[in-house]
Amino acid sequence: MADINVSAPRAPLPRFEEAEGLGPQDAEFVRDLVEVLARHGNLDRFGLCLLHDHFPLAADEVLVETNDPGARTLRAHVEKTDRTRHAKASQWRFVPHADRESGVGPEGGAYQEILLCTKLELCPGHTDAREAPSTEDGASAS
Repeated sequence: MADINVSAPRAPLPRFEEAEGLGPQDAEFVRDLVEVLARHGNLDRFGLCLLHDHFPLAADEVLVETNDPGARTLRAHVEKTDRTRHAKASQWRFVPHADRESGVGPEGGAYQEILLCTKLELCPGHTDAREAPSTEDGASAS
């Protein structure tokens, strides 16, 4: 597992139902953000996500996303940070300057990783030995 910054204390987030999405009142904010991303060459690298909680996570837990390209599905589940094999962060949460812990994470803890994404070989249904697809009755189609 890579060195990830997920065990730092997290301020509570609103539940999805209560979280406010982007609206017309955010136009100036979005323009400014696009300008900063473009200036740093990151316009096609980063975007926005709506920070929210569906359920609480303990300090020693992390949300992990896996995918199955064949079935075109995504799945998110909770894993213990010290036992996860998933190490590529895909969502980050900015930490206000006053809340940063000295020496925690990059630049004194400017962000926390809030979602890790699996590498393709860890996806459900993926095998190293390319198996022939099975038929509906479970028999090999080869």
